[in-house]
Amino acid sequence: MVTTTYTVAFEGAEARLIEVQCALAAGLPAFTIVGLPDKAVSEARERVRAALAALSIALPMKRITINLAPADLPKEGPHFDLPIALALLAAIGVLPAEEVAGIVSLGELSLDARIMAVPGALPAALLAAEEGHALICPRASGAEAAWVAAAPVFAPATLHEALRHLTGESPLPQALPGAALPPAPGMDLREVKGHARAKRALEIAAAGRHHLLMIGPPGNGKSMLAGCLPSILPDLTPAEALETSMIRSVAGDLLNGAISRARPFRAPHHTASRVAMTGGGRHARPGEMSLAHNGVLFLDELPEFAPQVLETLRQPLESGEVAVARANAHVTWPCRFLLIAAANPCRCGHLGDAARACSKAPRCAEDYLGRLSGPLLDRFDLRLEMPRIDWRDFATQPEGESSATVAARVAAARARQAARYRDLPQIRTNAEAQGSLLDDIAAPDAEGREMLAQMAERVGLSARGYTRVLRIARTLADLDGSERVRAPHVAEAAGHRIALSLPA
Repeated sequence: MVTTTYTVAFEGAEARLIEVQCALAAGLPAFTIVGLPDKAVSEARERVRAALAALSIALPMKRITINLAPADLPKEGPHFDLPIALALLAAIGVLPAEEVAGIVSLGELSLDARIMAVPGALPAALLAAEEGHALICPRASGAEAAWVAAAPVFAPATLHEALRHLTGESPLPQALPGAALPPAPGMDLREVKGHARAKRALEIAAAGRHHLLMIGPPGNGKSMLAGCLPSILPDLTPAEALETSMIRSVAGDLLNGAISRARPFRAPHHTASRVAMTGGGRHARPGEMSLAHNGVLFLDELPEFAPQVLETLRQPLESGEVAVARANAHVTWPCRFLLIAAANPCRCGHLGDAARACSKAPRCAEDYLGRLSGPLLDRFDLRLEMPRIDWRDFATQPEGESSATVAARVAAARARQAARYRDLPQIRTNAEAQGSLLDDIAAPDAEGREMLAQMAERVGLSARGYTRVLRIARTLADLDGSERVRAPHVAEAAGHRIALSLPA
């Protein structure tokens, strides 16, 4: 007799259904796990044996074979412990086989039969709902999985509780979803003195998801402006919150099952490695780009990042996903993020300051910013030079608009884009529009068209640059509530685009 139950294996943020089969046969006593298991899965037999012994359940003196199908898919992680134990208990008659065959389960077993938390409960619950199964997961993961209301989720603390539930002796109540996290307090744009042009660029970036590069002397407010960005971004939509939470779930980053509607803000240090940025490693975990999905990736001191790390940004910025290819894994992670970068104009940071510039200027600026490749710089829609503000001017600067005021305009612009692209699920913001669609929605009026042609001839815009000017102009029109892209929108978009064309 062969008993079956189900669990999951992860490919990126997606869960794949795995059938766990258990067969008992006559012969020398043995406990074998097949189906391409890794070391953690192979060690499950010792954890399962000890957990059953803690419940005074003896294994039969037979040959036990566990098969994890499909056999050609690598199985990684300790979450296979619980489904292996349940299939085995059904095979020896402790549990009803029909009950075990109707569930998806995951969890790591301790030697005293406790069920320990594992990452990935949220995508596992989604798959269970699609397959019409109930989910059994560790109690610590129940609040996370319960956000999927379409699947019954039960979260026992021990293997004994799971047995009593499946035999009907003591049914468990369904797990309840965790509390939604309130937005974290952040900086307000009102606190930033001056920099009206930089604030405008930040608003455009937030409204249309346009990547922004800020170059200016140290201590000039670049990092502070980037820190204000979350306060003007709209909350995640339910679909976006689910996508983001699935990535965090696989990464083991959802604490107490709490899901937040705030957009992620990731700011890795410039010493981050290529694997830390793109994801990968032994188990192909998500990197900083994927953890920033639907949110913001802030790279401070951009030229200080290793060149090979920066070059990995080029393809994901265009496609919205990053492919991680390893010898034992090939997965694709979503990474549709807003890139905000900051850099000093040179190594000392005082280029353009006659009183403090070093003797190597302007050669030092060329060498320093020359670490950024032209193709990478071309992917920044908005390029901003931030001049130094004298402390005397800083003290007399009037207070600007609050984040709430700017956020209202950004939310209105995002709502117009959501309505425009409601029949195109692969496009959410103006930064993703291209081809004939962009020609239809961002065609400027006659004056704007002539202005754009003159600018392309004078500056020598690439095809990508021309497209990005149109995207920015479309966002500016959305911020103004205009159905048509007009000459002022093209002029402002061009000003933000060509600011650093010559240094680039």
